[in-house]
Amino acid sequence: MNSTSLTTGTAKTKILVINALFIALTLVATMFINIKLPIMGNGGLIHLGNVPLFIAALVYGKKTGAIAGAFGMAFFDLISGWALWAPFTFIIVGLMGFSAGFISEKVPGKRVLVNSLAVAAALVIKVVGYYFAEVIIYGNWVLPFGSIPGNIMQVLIAGIIVVPLVGRLKKFA
Repeated sequence: MNSTSLTTGTAKTKILVINALFIALTLVATMFINIKLPIMGNGGLIHLGNVPLFIAALVYGKKTGAIAGAFGMAFFDLISGWALWAPFTFIIVGLMGFSAGFISEKVPGKRVLVNSLAVAAALVIKVVGYYFAEVIIYGNWVLPFGSIPGNIMQVLIAGIIVVPLVGRLKKFA
């Protein structure tokens, strides 16, 4: 085995471990740090699963962000009695992670502003994505509006926590 193969294998192993770590962190933060809002319809679930998702996306990039979000939160849905939501979550939160990571990677400028823009894009994806997921699930165009405040709160809280930390975390990555 030559040194190039060893380096490639080591890099692939590191990527696999980082992805698995962020899937687990996203799952745990979603599962154990959450509040169900008691408002109309689904009401929304406020959780901190977006914190590791945004760290994964803004520090390690779009692929890790997409993988952490899609698998971490879909696993939460599957094991927490929300299995009907898992396919929607997989797509919506995977897109959130991908877009946040993509914007952070590709858009030039001051990092705090770029990362804030990345979180804002993820917020739009979450609100619009879950609105239409609820329309499909509930068969109602009005009921899904009840989940929007919770969706906004959870992404804003995660953004407030993550954006100031990402610069420091990226130095260690």
